[in-house]
Amino acid sequence: MLVSQILKSKSDDGVVTIPPGTSVAKAAEVLSSRRIGALVVSPDGKQVSGILSERDVVRELGRRGPACLGDSVDSLMTSKIVSCTRAERTNDVLQKMTDGRFRHMPVMEGDEMVGLISIGDVVKARLMELAAEKDALEGMIKGF
Repeated sequence: MLVSQILKSKSDDGVVTIPPGTSVAKAAEVLSSRRIGALVVSPDGKQVSGILSERDVVRELGRRGPACLGDSVDSLMTSKIVSCTRAERTNDVLQKMTDGRFRHMPVMEGDEMVGLISIGDVVKARLMELAAEKDALEGMIKGF
């Protein structure tokens, strides 16, 4: 399955972004209210400056306590971004996520972000592929 197929199957709420300079407290509020695991830090909703995950926030809270909530997301976000394109296969994306130990990946078209996929999206797509393969094999064995 291709990344483009995953994007088509997702609800079209768009990617939740926050501008650079936003406080960690505000980011945590957005993560909580939207019930999501990561925010893309972006000045315009298209370019990716970084990604801030709930894990980033919890890790810093554990290290420094609530003082980090006043910091800018820029200080906690991952700025070395690994991305994919719509044309990539789910197996390749899953491998990138596993190797990099991250759960969210921007989908890029040139320099512009066109979507965001999570490891949950990729696993769901892969399970659908495996189910289709299973059904096809059963059909061949049973002579359908």
